[in-house]
Amino acid sequence: MNYQVPNMLFALPEMVMLAMACVVLLFVAFTGNRKIQWSYGLSQLSLFAVLMTVIFSWGDTGTTFSATYIKDSLSDILKIAICLINMCVLLYSVEYLRARQLLQGEFYVLALFATLGMLIMVSANHFLTLYLGLELLSLCLYAMVAMHRDSVIATEAAMKYFILGAIASGMLLYGMSIIYGITGSLMLQEVAAAVYSSSSSDTILSFALVFIIIGIGFKFGAVPFHMWLPDVYHGAPTAITLFIAAAPKVAAFALLIRLLVDGLIDLQTYWQPMLMLMAVLSMIIGNVVAIAQTNIKRMLAYSTISHVGFLLMGVLSGTDAGYAASLFYTLIYALMTLATFGVILLMSRYGFEADNIDDYKGLSSQHPWLALLMMILMFSMAGIPPLAGFYAKLGVIKAVVDVDMMAVALIAVVMSVIGAFYYLRVIKVMYFDKTEEKCEFTYSGPAAFVLSINTLLVLALGIFPGLLMSICSTVFS
Repeated sequence: MNYQVPNMLFALPEMVMLAMACVVLLFVAFTGNRKIQWSYGLSQLSLFAVLMTVIFSWGDTGTTFSATYIKDSLSDILKIAICLINMCVLLYSVEYLRARQLLQGEFYVLALFATLGMLIMVSANHFLTLYLGLELLSLCLYAMVAMHRDSVIATEAAMKYFILGAIASGMLLYGMSIIYGITGSLMLQEVAAAVYSSSSSDTILSFALVFIIIGIGFKFGAVPFHMWLPDVYHGAPTAITLFIAAAPKVAAFALLIRLLVDGLIDLQTYWQPMLMLMAVLSMIIGNVVAIAQTNIKRMLAYSTISHVGFLLMGVLSGTDAGYAASLFYTLIYALMTLATFGVILLMSRYGFEADNIDDYKGLSSQHPWLALLMMILMFSMAGIPPLAGFYAKLGVIKAVVDVDMMAVALIAVVMSVIGAFYYLRVIKVMYFDKTEEKCEFTYSGPAAFVLSINTLLVLALGIFPGLLMSICSTVFS
């Protein structure tokens, strides 16, 4: 038996993250919360170190660890996005968590191990590796939602998330086990080859596929597996909601591509109608129910459900251009969500969560720059040109039009118009409603500066989308 020495350099980002997460864990164990700024600094250093290892190895491709791990252009761009997003999340969250006595070392430890789970998911080339990364991420998120022990609503949200997440993980694992029973392999390429040449009953394959789609749908929060998302967004502390809303969606996109495109592409005739149904229902229910929300976190939760519907449109098209459009949409969505929750975190203070839409009354007169940033973000999420959200929606709609799915494209356009209502309502409250209450917070410091850059980047990518779109196209070319 010939033993092949694995190329450890391909997995260097994961090894660096694991080592630094253990360092932070030991540091927190010995110092507690007495030197929490050091824990924060070490966490940011960890993410920066991983970012540098990915950038310096850009362009190298291949597999290692008996082909269970893959390094390609898709994994590189998603890892860079995950590191940058989580660096911003940690920066935005500091003052919010400190004001609520939630700035604990455990937050940083869980954040780093969750990031490790995302990195593993992104480079997984094997069903078990995918599942390992997914479960590592999920377990950390369950614990993070429950961090605010004294909050009944946070505890309830954590319990719902844990129970439904466990069921979804079981469904996904069951689907993988059936695929293994049919193909005799858990390697994505071997599964793809076995499915292509398989003489097994299509009924068994489609049965397995249903369970896999259920697992994917839950991780995205797509209808009809969306019931956890509004409660978790609302119940979790806003800093945790931001962590859940941004980078994990990037990792979920990798899960979707690795399973359905890399492993089960020859079952497209089966999974395409399932994704189409989830996409259409997500766009309709997400946008319609969001109109009735008065809590901005719940509104953004239903907004996320609708965005997931748009994201799935590119993948269900089954073309390289569609996959690239979905990747572009995922990155733009994460950028918009990061900045939107950043505004909410900045406005929040002790005893005031800034999570109701009415809390933003008169913001334009008291903090005009912050109101301008929020307006840009709301316009972008609504898909109004020339902002990045417009080109993201245009790309996925074009992808389904190119494969003659005109009905899906028409529903997407109509839902975009309907969805604009609740985004514009936030702008109307900020600019046209008056309030006597003073918005007492300071818009300054590193978090405010990065938030401004974050939002202006949404504008810049709308005016000049070509570079990012070309990178996304190269990934699937």
